[in-house]
Amino acid sequence: MSTATTADLDLLRAAAAGDVDAAAAALRAGADVETRDEHQRTPLLLAATSDEVEVARLLLEAGASPDALDDRHDTPWLVTGVTGSVAMLEALLPANPDLTIRNRYGGVSVIPASERGHVDYVRRVVQTGIDVDHVNDLGWTALLEAVILGDGGPHHQEIVEILLEAGADRDLADREGVTALEHARAKGQVEVARVLEG
Repeated sequence: MSTATTADLDLLRAAAAGDVDAAAAALRAGADVETRDEHQRTPLLLAATSDEVEVARLLLEAGASPDALDDRHDTPWLVTGVTGSVAMLEALLPANPDLTIRNRYGGVSVIPASERGHVDYVRRVVQTGIDVDHVNDLGWTALLEAVILGDGGPHHQEIVEILLEAGADRDLADREGVTALEHARAKGQVEVARVLEG
C-alpha cells in the first residue's frame, strides 16, 4: 500500500471523526482532498454528514469541492439540508456551492430541510438565492413537502411562514392539482392552513 493511499484512508477516517489534527496530518502526508470511500464520499461529505465544521473548514481551505457527488447523489451542500446545520451551511457558502444540484429525489437543499422542520436552516438558506419553488421528482416544492410530510406543529408552521415571506408560491399544486392549503386542511393542520390562507 502506497503512502498516498494510506494518507487518503487516514483523511477519510479523520474527516468522519472530526479529528482536525489527524486530517491536517493526512493532508501534509499527501492525502488527496477529493479522495473517495467505497460509497464515493469525499472527506468533506463525511465531515458535512457528521457536522464536523472545523474539519470542513480545513478541507475547504485545501480546495475541497462542496459539490462532489457520492453514489447516493448527495453532496456536502445537499447534506446540510438533511442535517439542518446552519454552521456547516455558513462554512460551505464561501466555496460557492451549486445551489441547483439535485439530490436523488430531484430536490434542492431547502426541500428536505423544510420537511424535517429545520427552522433556522430554512430561515438562512432562503437568503442564499436558492429556488424556493423548485419542484422535485415527486412534484413537490419545499412548501408542499413541509405540509405533506410535516407534522403541522410549531416548527412546520414557522417554516411555512418563512417560505411564504421568501416568495414561495402558495398556489403551486402537486401533480394531482392539490395545493399546500388543501393538503393542510385535509391533514387537519389548522395553524398551517391559517398561515397559508393569510
